[in-house]
Amino acid sequence: MKSTHQLLLLLLLAVFTIVPLSGCDDQGPAEEAGEEIDDTVEDIEDEFDD
Repeated sequence: MKSTHQLLLLLLLAVFTIVPLSGCDDQGPAEEAGEEIDDTVEDIEDEFDD
């Protein structure tokens, strides 16, 4: 009985750590737009530095 509870706890722990990490691969449109804005700001800063 105790090993069943330990197995269930281990399984739940695995699910709660793997599932959130699986959604981190794809970039949405907001993140892509944010990266483009960051790149543009860096380009402008480089222009002023020169």
